[in-house]
Amino acid sequence: MAATVESHRSLTVCLQFFQHYRNNFGGLYLLFTSVAPDVLFGYIVGHCQFTSSDDLVYLAQVYFNKKLMGEYNSTVGKYTGYTEKAILCQVFFMSVCAETLKFFAESSCLLHVKTSYERTKTVTVEPSVSLSSFKAVDSKHPSTLICSAYKFFPKQIRVTWLRNGKEVTSDVTSTEEMPNGGWLYQIHTVLEYTPRLGETITCKVEHASLMEPLLYEWEPMPESQRNKIAVGTAGLLLGLVIFVGGLIYYKKNSSGKRNDQISLV
Repeated sequence: MAATVESHRSLTVCLQFFQHYRNNFGGLYLLFTSVAPDVLFGYIVGHCQFTSSDDLVYLAQVYFNKKLMGEYNSTVGKYTGYTEKAILCQVFFMSVCAETLKFFAESSCLLHVKTSYERTKTVTVEPSVSLSSFKAVDSKHPSTLICSAYKFFPKQIRVTWLRNGKEVTSDVTSTEEMPNGGWLYQIHTVLEYTPRLGETITCKVEHASLMEPLLYEWEPMPESQRNKIAVGTAGLLLGLVIFVGGLIYYKKNSSGKRNDQISLV
């Protein structure tokens, strides 16, 4: 008798729930009171999950009292109950609501996904790029550079190294594009190399957000610091020239005075 009463209560809850669902066709179905004394409210949350406009999954998750009781998955095309009451609803759900959910997945969900996906194709965010050096512990080269691109969209990007204008393919290690938060991405590429006098090392970044590739040339030290060193070196050379000139002048004068003294004697 107790089992019959429990089944009847569960079926009543299901009937109320799905009647509300059928009367409110959409993505989120919220708040309705149940006649069952132990059920306060229930709702369905609809998810359209996709990686492309041709690859989507529609999920309709059934909640009672904030607890997930069952789920419809368009990939398998059926409802699965996760609790005893939800399992009792399973046959009813499949007979009454499965076709409605399948229609929603194949029409409204697909339509919205295609619209949203096409919009994302037109959105681009330019990468923020940094170039720095560090000392690699186990490297056979004395110098290691890392070029990092942050906060770009879409995901596809190409980051390469140039040595005197020619692409470097050896001693280069790159990560995959990784999430950077807010639908944005990041990527890092490392170059191990032995510096040569007069060469240029450049990080080249190509992305859909850029009209032309970005080129970041490695400078071992900031230009301001190089200028200070150049000024200091020039000052040192000037001082050396003045010192040598003064020394020569002094020696000439000293030699002239000695000659005059010898002549007088």
